[in-house]
Formats: sequence, structure tokens, C-alpha cells
Amino acid sequence: MRRLRNVKIVATLGPSSSDYETIRALFEAGADVFRLNMSHGSHEEQAARHAIIRKIEADTGRPIAILADLQGPKLRTGVFAKGEEELAEGAAFRFDLDPAEGDKTRVCLPHKEIFAALEPGASLLVNDGKIRLKVETCGADFANCTVTTGGTISNRKGVNVPDVVLPLAALSDKDRADLEFACELGVDWLALSFVQRPEDVQEARGLARGRAAILSKIEKPAAVKAYKEILAASDGIMVARGDLGVELPVHSVPPIQKQLVRGARAAAKPVIVATQMLESMIESPMPTRAEVSDVATAIYEGADAVMLSAESAAGDYPVEAVTTMDSVAKSVEADPTYREVIEASRRVSRTTIADGIVAASREIAEATDIHAICCFTQSGTTASLVARERPSVPIIALTPIPATLRRLCLTWGVHCVLTDTVDRFKMAVVSAARAAREYGFATEKDQIVVTAGVPFNVKGTTNILRVAPCDERLIFRTDPE
Repeated sequence: MRRLRNVKIVATLGPSSSDYETIRALFEAGADVFRLNMSHGSHEEQAARHAIIRKIEADTGRPIAILADLQGPKLRTGVFAKGEEELAEGAAFRFDLDPAEGDKTRVCLPHKEIFAALEPGASLLVNDGKIRLKVETCGADFANCTVTTGGTISNRKGVNVPDVVLPLAALSDKDRADLEFACELGVDWLALSFVQRPEDVQEARGLARGRAAILSKIEKPAAVKAYKEILAASDGIMVARGDLGVELPVHSVPPIQKQLVRGARAAAKPVIVATQMLESMIESPMPTRAEVSDVATAIYEGADAVMLSAESAAGDYPVEAVTTMDSVAKSVEADPTYREVIEASRRVSRTTIADGIVAASREIAEATDIHAICCFTQSGTTASLVARERPSVPIIALTPIPATLRRLCLTWGVHCVLTDTVDRFKMAVVSAARAAREYGFATEKDQIVVTAGVPFNVKGTTNILRVAPCDERLIFRTDPE
């Protein structure tokens, strides 16, 4: 199976998509990566979904990436004696550590770390920002506030603290257990929630021990401020617009999205744009025009992937949602303006031999009649560097390492092919030509560009580029041993 688009689609699995037939239909409709949301569902349910994905992978002969999304620490209020209270604008309200049931004047906030970080003037947001309060005075176990936006507050509502860096690790005890479970299961990517600093990423990386790549979710103002350092510590990025839109003014999210996408592209690390992309398709077989435009915008920006959350996990039309996203992507990528935008936004600082090799491969491919860029890769770095160039011809990544192929399923434009281990460049070229023909990227009459590193099977040695025919007889006739 060959995808006729470059941007990848991430589909979240859940109650609406837990059986073989539905997950297979999602894959055939266009899903490249499946997300297991560790906030919902038991380990047994997630293991069953993982097994189904791997069976579909075996049945179709195509690699599929699996991303486990860790929940992160959840900050919630305590409970109210009446179940809920109405907070009026201008009223005084107190958060404290007293476990007694709350009323219209106070409620327990069982997170001493919040009180340790608060300062007068800071904001507290409750229930996705629907209720907003300003801290007037605070101490180690309390915060006296004024309600700036009123509303109904009820039991165990989520609390956001946008103005301060909280002394909380990104990994709760549940996250640590989920991380170990997911790594043992064999997922390809771990999405890390509540990232505030690069140390959060480093902690997760230490626990993963190379068993999965680390993708940082940028969902807090502190993460936006420390983005450069977090990006350097991460293998990939998710623009998690839900919490960003709660903790920051909603009008600031679009420019932040563009900045995050461009930064990840320049670093040759995959970036996912997520949250509410086709939200109405949870209940409707058709998206709104604004949602289609939102998906298209992320694709025009050059995002590696766009993501479905509840649309595919709990919605009434999961397959239709993937089909819609696939159609939007194909339409955008067929637009001549798309190439103009992508090329105008190409900002690459080339400092290594590998940078030069992949840049030359793109320029050669676009200046001549080349049908594909084929790259041999051990860790996936070479393919990611080629993808950073956003070439106008297909990228074929060849590797004997299944884990590398699966992780590359998240990377823009990369068609992943498992190949035998090769120890001679001639056989690498032959393998590339066969893959290009087999998957319909080229015929025997066409040419491809092949990049690789010599000596073979050593990470970080991309140092050779070859323009080669797809006719194996010509390869054997002209290439030295």
C-alpha cells in the first residue's frame, strides 16, 4: 500500500475503534499512526488494541506507528457539600488544603505544589478556563482569590495555573507505571504531557531507556517559553492546542502553532498539530468549513502530521473522519500554492556532511527527472533530514530495523520499506531500485537518487549520494563492486 500524500494522519483509538474491522478500516482510510490515550482505558484494553494494530501490520505488510499518550499530573478541586456552587464575578473565593467539603466561599485544592508556586496576581483557571480567579493573597496552604469570570463550579473540576512554573514532575506515579507498560508492550512513541522544562523530557527518556522515542506535548506557557530547549531534548513535538487555548489567550494560539511547527521543521523533528481538528465529526458525518480550513492550514504550514482525538476514539463517524482528513490533505498537496508556501518556509541551517548530502539530493531531484529519493538509514536520522527539505518527489526510507521504520511513519513524506542488511553500496542501490519499482514510484526507465553512509550499518555516517537507474541490469553493468 502506498499513500498518495505526504502529511501523516494520527488516529486515536477508543470505544468507537477497538475491534479489528474498525481499526483496519481506519488504516485503509489513511491512518498512519495510532494513538493509545493512557488517560482512558485499562492496560488490558490498550494491550488488545496494540495486538490488533500489529496484526493489521502483519496482514498488510506495511509498518504502522503506535503512540502512547501519557496522562500527566491532573490538578483538580475537591468536592462540594451541595455538589456544585455558583461563583459570581467579583466574589471572594478561597482554595486551601482543608479536605472538608466546599461551599460558595471555599473548596479544597489538594495540591500543595500549587500553593508553593503561587504569587499575588497569578491566575487560577477552573473547568477548562470557564471560571477564572485572580490570587489576592496566598501562603503555603491557601490562596484567597477574587472571581474575575464567574460560573458554576462543581466536584473535581480541573485547575490550570498558567502564570507560574509548577514544582511538579511531568510524570505522576500513574504515568511511570503507564510508561513502563507501554515500553514493554512495544510502542514506538511516547507522548509526554505537562512538559514545562527540558528536564521533564530527560526524565522520561531515562525511564524509556531507548525503547520508544519521546514526543513532547507543548500545552503550557512555560513550555512555549522554553521551547528551544525542550525541542532539543525531544525526538518530536505535539502542538496540543486544547490546554494552550485555556492557559493562553485563544487568539495567541495560531501564531504559536506556526512558531512551533517551523521550529520543529528546522530541527528535522516530526511535529503533530492536534486537538479539535474535526471536532464536529464526533456527532456529524460532515465537518464544518472552518474545521476543514484548520486542517488545511496545518498542512500548508508543513506539519508532519495532523491528529484526530475523540473524532476517531469516541465519535459516531471514526472512519469518515479519517477519510475527510485524507481528502483534505490530498487536495492541499495538489494545490500549486502548497509547493510555493512550503519552499518559501524552508529555513535550514546546514552544518554537516549529512545536511549537504540531503540538500543536494533534493536539488538534484527537483532539477532533473528523478522519481524518488531513497535513503538507507539505521536510526532514521537521514530520512528525517531528507524530509526536512520537503522535496517534491517521494522519500523512500530503507532499513533492516523494524523499530526505525515504525517511528518514521510519523515523518512527513516518508514511505517506509523494510530491507535486508546490506554491506555493499551496489546492493543498497539495487534494493532502492527494487523498492521504487515495487511500490509504484518508478519504472525501469526511470532514475532515483540514493543516499547512504559508508561504512554501512553505522549510525550518523551519511556521506554518499548516487543518481541511479531503476534498471538493475544497468546498475550491475556500471557500478563497481
